[in-house]
Amino acid sequence: MAFIKEESEDVRIEETYRVKHEDPEEQTDLMPLKEESQHFNEMEEKNHYEKCHDFMAREISFTYSPTQKTQTRCVEFQMRVHTGEKPYACQQCGKRFIRKDKFKVHMKMHSGKKPFTCKQCGKSFSLRGNLNIHMRIHTGEKPFVCSQCGKSFKQKKYLNAHVTIHTGEKPYTCKLCGKSYKRNENLKIHMRIHTGEKPYTCKLCGKSFTQKENLKIHTGNHTGEKPFKCSQCGKSFKQKKYLNGHMTIHTGEKPFDCDQCEKSFRYKAQLDLHMRSHSGENCFICQQCGKSFSHRGNFENHMRIHTGENDYQSLNRHINQNCLMLPVKL
Repeated sequence: MAFIKEESEDVRIEETYRVKHEDPEEQTDLMPLKEESQHFNEMEEKNHYEKCHDFMAREISFTYSPTQKTQTRCVEFQMRVHTGEKPYACQQCGKRFIRKDKFKVHMKMHSGKKPFTCKQCGKSFSLRGNLNIHMRIHTGEKPFVCSQCGKSFKQKKYLNAHVTIHTGEKPYTCKLCGKSYKRNENLKIHMRIHTGEKPYTCKLCGKSFTQKENLKIHTGNHTGEKPFKCSQCGKSFKQKKYLNGHMTIHTGEKPFDCDQCEKSFRYKAQLDLHMRSHSGENCFICQQCGKSFSHRGNFENHMRIHTGENDYQSLNRHINQNCLMLPVKL
């Protein structure tokens, strides 16, 4: 056991506390475990600093400089927690921070340096904490458990979002339209509908998007990349939702149930098509004879009567010319 004394760059406050002699490489729990490009939201940050404030009051002995200037700076730092002031601004993305050390950690993400590499898959990260989170993909570790239903999560923020399912709480509300969200990140994305902001731009074609995930999906159209791979058969997909749908082939799961009969489906699109059989709605109408169909496959078979063609491309051309597709209202 040893005593360590540290001096903050921001406020020149000496902090004295006890730590165990451990390998500094193993003391990863002192770092915020956050995904790349994700940070504390406002509520988390406020709670975090309130806890730090309480801890400092109980455990840390302060030795202030005799100068009034240093004391004033200390008070200003504590007041930022209450006022929401964030004086450290990133010039590249506009993100702001209360503390200089958090700002420095953030800037590592823009530097492009990723010194922490996963030994199992080779993926690299700018922060050790992000590597620790990534390793849970390989280990299957889910340390954050819901006390109400027992469901486990890899990160605490996912547990926090999940708990709102039980409470029904949606604490983040849009001031312009009144729509509420469980997570502050979702509210921020929603606000771009009102502002028209599309901060994520494709470098290949210039198309812009409101969400980073949508840009990733779009970029895959240019590169042909399919990063989501099935662990059972090796088939790859552009989007995770397609992989999730594919996995039901292996598991036999059919999560989309018809509320009018006992049929279940692997995909929502299949359920939507099935619902037309109950509503009696036919959305594919032949322009040549007026016959209508609820499923495109049946309509394609019908069109062969008029065209006599089996070639798919020729048939598809005739369908586009002769099909009146009505909007679906379920």
